Amino acid sequence: MRLVRLAIANVDSTVGAVRSNAERCVDFARQAAADGATVVVFPEQIIAGYAPEDLVQWRAYVAAQWTELERFAEATKELGCAMALGLTVASGSHVYNTAALVHRGRIRGVVPKEKLPTYNVFYEARTLTSGLPGQTGEVHGVPFGDLVFDLDFGTVALEVCEDIWSPDGPMRRRSYAGAELVLNLSASPFRLGVVDTRREMISTRAGDNQVTIVYANLVGANDGLIFDGGGYVAQNGRVVLDVRRFREGVHAVTVDLDRTLRLRTENTTWRRDQQSFEERTTAIRHVEVPEPTTGRDALVYPAPKHQSFFLPLPEDGPPTTARARFAEDLLDALALGIGDYFEKTRAFRTIGVALSGGRDSLLCLYLARRWIDQRYAHLDGPGRDAKAREILRAVFMPTRYSSEETALAAETAAQELCAPFVSVSIDDAFESELEQIQRMLQPGEALTPVARQNIQARVRSQRMWTWANSAGALFLQTSNMSEKAVGYATIGGDMEGALSVIANVPKTVVNYLLDYLLETTGMEGIRLTLIKPASAELADDQEDEKDLMPFPVLDACFLLYAGEKMEPAEVKRALHAMFPEHGPDKLDAWTDKFARLFTMSIYKWVQTPLCLHVGNLDLDRERALQLPVVQRSEWQR
Repeated sequence: MRLVRLAIANVDSTVGAVRSNAERCVDFARQAAADGATVVVFPEQIIAGYAPEDLVQWRAYVAAQWTELERFAEATKELGCAMALGLTVASGSHVYNTAALVHRGRIRGVVPKEKLPTYNVFYEARTLTSGLPGQTGEVHGVPFGDLVFDLDFGTVALEVCEDIWSPDGPMRRRSYAGAELVLNLSASPFRLGVVDTRREMISTRAGDNQVTIVYANLVGANDGLIFDGGGYVAQNGRVVLDVRRFREGVHAVTVDLDRTLRLRTENTTWRRDQQSFEERTTAIRHVEVPEPTTGRDALVYPAPKHQSFFLPLPEDGPPTTARARFAEDLLDALALGIGDYFEKTRAFRTIGVALSGGRDSLLCLYLARRWIDQRYAHLDGPGRDAKAREILRAVFMPTRYSSEETALAAETAAQELCAPFVSVSIDDAFESELEQIQRMLQPGEALTPVARQNIQARVRSQRMWTWANSAGALFLQTSNMSEKAVGYATIGGDMEGALSVIANVPKTVVNYLLDYLLETTGMEGIRLTLIKPASAELADDQEDEKDLMPFPVLDACFLLYAGEKMEPAEVKRALHAMFPEHGPDKLDAWTDKFARLFTMSIYKWVQTPLCLHVGNLDLDRERALQLPVVQRSEWQR
């Protein structure tokens, strides 16, 4: 047996906080060492946080990371574990995203990332340089390039995030060069459904390359990107450690590297491919690390807890449904996005929501409370309630169009979530504004019904901003993606706020989450909110779906048009099959309406606050879906 203990350290870093981030890494390294770790893997760019974007153009920003890496090495020199950390490194005209190996107080080598993503939310190739196969050199006097490391227990390779997502990444040649253990340092953002894809991909890479993979993912949120953390140890295709996500911490597992060697020996295809590789490829540089790692005599063979190598492990706790996994993942991600933005910016003391009695604002307030419950999980129930009263604020601003039902729903929800609640009518301000606008109109001009509605939204937002300035509040913007896509929101009104929480969550998903929460929490405020059809309540008898179209149809239009890049004629054909109950004429009219409103509304949604990203299709011009504001639709059929 060749037993090694492999540890994953999930650390919530802040971009630019190089000293604080390095200190947290030291703490986690000591925790792992106390547990007998042989190897500790930290996430991508952990020294300075991810995503740095254009900060890497400041050489002082890059140099500070090396200084902190050296400080980390010195602070951990008494530890026997080998540790891999991510940082940015400069060499001549180039800046690289790299993984560094630290052991016994010294930096042993640095390996650059080869696959630089420039899609979706990523822009790495804009500022960073790719590593190259066979690359050799030095940075700061240590080996740099396409390296593998020979330690006393075996041969180790380092790689960074996207390198593992390509089947043609560096893992293949490094495994052929002798690496049995591959350490992947990742900052892979949360996206709906990504966890299953990620796990399957890592298992596949471990099987294809006959290696043991340790995959450590960043946890926490920076700006609009949410990182769900977690990680895996996969040995030759079999996952042996699946780390809990959305939490900081250190998790470890013991594996027998002789198993990896044995499976390589048995796999004739892998052995032939390895021989062919050696015949046609220049050898990869090996870096010897002669100092011993942590003693491994006390490690125990990883036998199954239920004492059977043939039967599946019993499940921990009750089995979960696909619905629960979907809802809990998304709720955790959004709550983390709010909480890290609130704490890391250091600009706020409270979190405020303009609670309307409707679905969107209720979900946002619930998410803020969910973060408080998770952040202060060490407190008992009354203690967390007290924290909620300290941090949360809910403001209800009714007009003549606001119903008694929504007023009751808003107040009830605020009470259940322990958010101090204030109701302040804006009717007088609405009347005053109507009067002043009438004086501004010229002959032949008249106040439109839409303008009357928008006045109310703008009065509310102005009051929320003034209150937020006074209360040191993070003012949450609560519009959803469906309404945002078609401009069913008011510039200077309900589009206002400091952080847009659900701007990338479709309305059908908002409803789905609230239905789930009603079932799991029994909150009366949710029940009261869901009784009435969704309505902005800016006019008599207003309902959102009557103004627009049924939200399932709207969301389907959005996905097919903006996600699948279908032209309107193709969208219509797809909708005919999906929603036969509405009839082709109505579906065609809704499709045309969506395409028109979507194009006309781009100028609105590019002005929304910073948005949390939770999917591959987000409405944010600087991220996933980049569209010109000024355009015409003459290309459409």
